[in-house]
Amino acid sequence: MSIKTWYNVEIKIVLEVSIMSFKISDMEFSSRLLVGTAKYKDEDTMKKAIVASGAEIVTVAIRRMPADNPTYSYIYDFIKERNLTILPNTAGCYTVKDAVLTAQLGREALGTNLVKLEVIGDEKTLFPDNEGLLEAAKELVNDDFIVMPYCIDDPIVCKKLEDLGCAAVMPLAAPIGSGLGVRNPYNIRIIVENSRVPVLLDAGVGTASDATFAMELGVSALLMQTAISEAKDPAKMAEAMNKATVAGRLAFEAGRIPKKLYATASSPMTDLITTQD
Repeated sequence: MSIKTWYNVEIKIVLEVSIMSFKISDMEFSSRLLVGTAKYKDEDTMKKAIVASGAEIVTVAIRRMPADNPTYSYIYDFIKERNLTILPNTAGCYTVKDAVLTAQLGREALGTNLVKLEVIGDEKTLFPDNEGLLEAAKELVNDDFIVMPYCIDDPIVCKKLEDLGCAAVMPLAAPIGSGLGVRNPYNIRIIVENSRVPVLLDAGVGTASDATFAMELGVSALLMQTAISEAKDPAKMAEAMNKATVAGRLAFEAGRIPKKLYATASSPMTDLITTQD
């Protein structure tokens, strides 16, 4: 076996071991990148981007794209053909009643108990309504939904959602569609350290370096939409996000060196060659 072949085989093994540990409830996934279906300029662009992303979970806004509307049937057909997991979401819901009803409609139409729960509290920032989110999450968990709530990057809120029985928590990195990247990495680290369920960072990632940084914080996975769909070349950005997610996870598992103010020599300082006077 050549050095090049050996290297490729070894790298492949490392990647597979690292990535295959991601689970939501009793479902296991080999990709830590989740993507959406909205904002693409056309059907073909969307399909190419989803394939390039390597994502196995694709989220669809039930309220904005009714499941019984033939206009959008190609999305569901595509997801089914590729054997992807569909994740209905309650985007656009501003009340507990609307969020719960939308989740129920999604389950009825798509035959899945999975739901990405959103209860929005502010139209300008699209920040979640914490009280409404907790109330809706409790109701849906009691109705046998596998609830994945989009929430503020607050360790206390995340813990309450976990205690209610949510299968994962999805704190935002920054406002939806902002592309600002992770605004509060310290809170995200605290959430990861104290969570017994997967932490999926949702909203705000703008480019591949943001994705890598987010994964280096130890989150289980990333969900993104605008960063890919509104890029100049969505398929290329999707591929970049795929690789960045893998790189960030590997770096997290490898364990980075501590940051230091002063230099540390790369080579040993003992047995140095000296010049003779």
